[in-house]
Amino acid sequence: MMTPELTVLALAAVLQAAQIGIAAMVMNKDVGADWNAGPRDRQPEFAPMTGRLRRAVNNHFESLAFLTIAVVLVTMSDQQNPFTAWAAWIHLLARVIYIPAYAFAWTPWRSVIWGVGFLSVMLMILSTLF
Repeated sequence: MMTPELTVLALAAVLQAAQIGIAAMVMNKDVGADWNAGPRDRQPEFAPMTGRLRRAVNNHFESLAFLTIAVVLVTMSDQQNPFTAWAAWIHLLARVIYIPAYAFAWTPWRSVIWGVGFLSVMLMILSTLF
């Protein structure tokens, strides 16, 4: 059976795939499927939401790096506990909420949501050190 932390990591990967799909669908509305499937030699002008969704995808890749480090540290050091499980779930919830927050430019809430997710994963990492 997977630990909660490993389950969150798996779900975060599924979320990343969903984000890529959502961003691609919105991008197709801007530039068409032919451009999206082509070599993309020239960067077209995207609608603001398309640009935000593409940046949210990239931001999630960065977040996945930290989450992966946290889960590997917690798992390999056998330090899973209710705190690390809750921190992992909070991180995933923040990442889910981050998508519409970024897409619809919820200022300053996008940054607050990002901060909650980042803090939760950093606390997981720090918990393995002490």
